[in-house]
Amino acid sequence: MKEALLVIDYTIDFVAEDGKLTCGLPGQQLERYIVDTTKDFIERQQFVVIPNDIHEENDPFHPETALFPPHNIRGTEGRHLFGELQSLYEANQARVIWMDKTRYSAFAGTNLDILLRERNIRTVHLMGVCTDICILHTAIDAYNLGYEIVIHTGGVASFDMEAHEFALKHFKNVLNAKVIE
Repeated sequence: MKEALLVIDYTIDFVAEDGKLTCGLPGQQLERYIVDTTKDFIERQQFVVIPNDIHEENDPFHPETALFPPHNIRGTEGRHLFGELQSLYEANQARVIWMDKTRYSAFAGTNLDILLRERNIRTVHLMGVCTDICILHTAIDAYNLGYEIVIHTGGVASFDMEAHEFALKHFKNVLNAKVIE
């Protein structure tokens, strides 16, 4: 069965200690799991997409401008993938798709749904940060588009633990996602 792995927003700005909107240690502790799972998907020739937040500096029209400090600004180091995932991506660019996204969901305003359907993919595995924001919104859109959803608890984190726990329950109880340890 063809499946896709989406590694969402696992960037320096969202994960590194000095990231502009970091979830800090909880995000850093995901690195080994995310890297190993990504390697596994690549080796099994499954579809891997890395959707990443992109913002323009001082954009007064983007809705996140009023909610969060500037982060993942085009052309900054903060948009690079965190840790070993960056070198894994660089070594596998022919088999991994980098996707810029401007909203929480990896489906909003992108061609992700088209790419998945072209490949007859019906199951999406979600990992990255933040569980209760970009992972959740991507999962909701995946659900509404008819995809089966797999959430890897060892591959998601947030800067808000209460919201993280809510999202994990929501994935399972409302979106019928398979939540795996």
